[in-house]
Amino acid sequence: MPPPVSNTAHAPAPEESVVVRAAVADDLPVVIDLDRRNTGLPKPDYWHDLFARYGARDGRFFLVAEARGTVVGFIIGEVRAWEFGSPPCGWVFALGVDDSVRLSGVGSRLFESICEGFRTAGVDKVRTMLAVDDNLNMSFFRSQGMMGGPFIQLEKALD
Repeated sequence: MPPPVSNTAHAPAPEESVVVRAAVADDLPVVIDLDRRNTGLPKPDYWHDLFARYGARDGRFFLVAEARGTVVGFIIGEVRAWEFGSPPCGWVFALGVDDSVRLSGVGSRLFESICEGFRTAGVDKVRTMLAVDDNLNMSFFRSQGMMGGPFIQLEKALD
C-alpha cells in the first residue's frame, strides 16, 4: 500500500481563523481522502453511511474544520447513554486532521466545538475509546484534559 500523501493545505498562520462547521455532503470526498491518508484504508461506504446517520441530527455531530476554504479536519460524535449504567455523555468516535496542519490548533478547535455541542445537549462529560498503542490520538486527547475513565473494555476472539 502506498504511503499517505500530504494534502495541498498549509498550516494556517496563527492570525488566520479556522472555521468549524457542520459537515455537508460536498465535504465527504475530502473527509474520505483525509481518512484514507491518515489510516491507509479507503472506506467511502463507511463515510457515506456515517454522514447519513450523523449529519445534521440532534445529539449527533459531524463537524469539519476549514482553513483557507479547504477542509483540513473532522470530528464525529454523539450524546448517548451506554450499557452497564453509564449516564448520558458525549462520545467522540472519529477525529482526523490533515498532517500539514497538525500542531496548529485544528484538532483542539474541533474538540472544543464538539464539546460545546455536548454541553448544549445537556451533558457534562465526554468520552472516547482508543487503541492502547495509538500514541498520536492518546497524546492529543490527554492534551485536551482527558484521562482514564471508570470503564474497562473487555474482548474475546470469536472462533
